[in-house]
This record gives sequence, C-alpha cells and structure tokens, in this order.
Amino acid sequence: MPALPPPSPLVPCTVQAGPWCLRPWREADVDQLWAAFQDPGIRLWNGGGVGSRTDALVLLGRRLDWSTGDHASWAVVGRDDDGAVLASVSLHSIDRLQGDAEVGYWTVPSARGRGLAGVVVDTVCRWAFATLPVDRIELCHAVENVASGVVARKAGFTHEGRLRRSYRYADGEKHDEHLWSRLAQDPGPALPRPA
Repeated sequence: MPALPPPSPLVPCTVQAGPWCLRPWREADVDQLWAAFQDPGIRLWNGGGVGSRTDALVLLGRRLDWSTGDHASWAVVGRDDDGAVLASVSLHSIDRLQGDAEVGYWTVPSARGRGLAGVVVDTVCRWAFATLPVDRIELCHAVENVASGVVARKAGFTHEGRLRRSYRYADGEKHDEHLWSRLAQDPGPALPRPA
C-alpha cells in the first residue's frame, strides 16, 4: 500500500454564526485566553496543562497554527469584534482518510445561557462538512458535564453511548464520557440565530 501524502494545511478563516463571529486566534488574545482558564469549569473540563500564562501562550501557539491540517481553532467574538473573546471552538483530530473529526469548545461564564455554544458548534460542523472530506464529527464530554450534553443535542448530535473511564481530566481522574456524533447527512438543527 503506498504511503498517504501528508494532509493539506488548512487556511485560517473567519466564519459568521448569527450574531457571533468565529475568527482565527490572535497573539493579542493571550491575556483573554489565560483569564478564561481561571474559570473552574473551563479549567476542569478543558484545561489540562494550562496552569500558567506561559502554558496559555503554548496553547495559543497551537491554536494559531493550522498548517498540520489536523485541526482548526477559532476565538468566538461578537460580530462587531470588539476584541472580547466569548468562547473557543476547535475542530480537531481531523482524519481525512477516515473522514472523521472531533469538536471541542468552551464559553466564558458571562456568555453562558445565551445559546452561543449550540450555534457555534453547529456552525463549525456545517463548515467542516462543506470544506473538508469529513462525514462524521464526534463530541465527547464527561458524564458530569451535563451542560455539554445539552449543547450536543442542540447542535444536532445523536447520543451514541457511554465510554467508561475514557479520559483523564484536569482533576487527575479518568471520567466516563458521553459519546455523541453528527453525520454529514443528518438534518441540521433549527437553532434560533439572533441578528
């Protein structure tokens, strides 16, 4: 079997999502990224390894670089892009051979409860299905992170099951996770997209 060519790099792009804008991360976002990881929920469910501003710089460097073709990461801001980061969303573990990817996200406390996460995750799925050779996107979250299950359902994902002791989170414990998926042919959710 011949060796597969390396994946093509992805080109950072901006995507509109209702009243929000998904834009590539910027070096100037480091302080906001570090501030977000002061939230206990973000730190627990997303923050393994982000214990200092230097760690935040390293994470930001990975999110800035789409050249490997295996991930795309956006900062979510208001459409006017006043600079305030409201959320983060990443399509990662992109496997072009299998046509699979995973999605992950977080929202800052002040942006929660406004429907932002569901719209943003749905937007990234639509972008991926239209742009990449991907036909399945997975979303996994700790069983205890109930809010992520609500987001998955709102973003058009189907619950597939429970993965026992599948991932070690920032508390050092391996947690059971819920596994959700969305296929390219699944109907998109009818989410309100305020102007």
